[in-house]
Amino acid sequence: MEIAIILSLEHPTLPEAELKAVLKAENISYVIKKKFNGFIVLKIEETSVTSGDLIKSLNRLSMAHEIFQVNINTNKEDLLDEIEQYPWKEIVNGEYAVRVKKRASADINTLELERKIGAIIKEKIDGEFKVNLEDPQIFIRTVILDDEVFMGSRLIKIPKDHFFKLKPHKRPFFYPGSMSPKLARCMVNLTGIKRGDSLLDPFCGTGGILIEAGIIGSRVIGTDIDPKMVKGTIKNLTHCGISDFEVFGEDVRNLKLPYKVDAVTTDPPYGISASTKGEESQRLCEDALLSLEKLIKDDGRICMATPHYMDIERILDGTKFKITEQYHIRMHKSLTRVISVLEKKK
Repeated sequence: MEIAIILSLEHPTLPEAELKAVLKAENISYVIKKKFNGFIVLKIEETSVTSGDLIKSLNRLSMAHEIFQVNINTNKEDLLDEIEQYPWKEIVNGEYAVRVKKRASADINTLELERKIGAIIKEKIDGEFKVNLEDPQIFIRTVILDDEVFMGSRLIKIPKDHFFKLKPHKRPFFYPGSMSPKLARCMVNLTGIKRGDSLLDPFCGTGGILIEAGIIGSRVIGTDIDPKMVKGTIKNLTHCGISDFEVFGEDVRNLKLPYKVDAVTTDPPYGISASTKGEESQRLCEDALLSLEKLIKDDGRICMATPHYMDIERILDGTKFKITEQYHIRMHKSLTRVISVLEKKK
């Protein structure tokens, strides 16, 4: 099976990194067949995953728009001929829509091409099913690159409304400086966590990271030194239907658990709105990582956000952790977030 993923273009490398982390976490074997401007085509080893499990697995992505199964791969000149020859009755078994997207500067009128494709499909299915642009059962996507065209039926549309509805200020408990749900989900995915694995956020704040980890099926543990945050996180998790969680008040530097966790995702406090109980942020992170060495499994990963002005290399000095991936996200003119993925040194 070949699938195509239309990634977000909001960051040059983070969407692809998230995709690869999820594929690895879900044990999906693949080969990259094409990569161009946020568009990736993968050949999936079908023995590694069923179609249904593939959809369930890739639904956890945050920095992707949609995923479709590739039915036609050709060039622009031969596209309409290929569409004429394709057995559309095998795919179109309900109301359908046709949409064309360009990921290159191709001189093509997408609306006109959509009409032509739609007309061919209508003829091939003998007009049995109607076009439905609002809520189609079958969505046919065409993506035009500089030298190739990929066309097929959509498997997944990543819902934007989830990330909108769960924005920090829309949750029952809100505190300034909370991370966006989309970035929180991406950071959780970068740890490579699996359903049923345990994930710890030792600076849980309002619980945004734990919500996203819980939604994809992780068992979540949150701690915070501020009792107000602990109560607020429990309120937010319950509101979002997350039930498999532990949240309690604790200083990460003294944190003890009766088990080791599979992963850690966290956004330590920094800045004017953050509460560190008088502790300087960099020193707090240094002490936290020393504590986390004992709390995370040897093959576990940490995904941590820090501000650009914090020296992450210095923070790691004296710990067992090393940086394996790092991404810089400009938030506004005075802040760039640095997303670091850490593993224990072998």
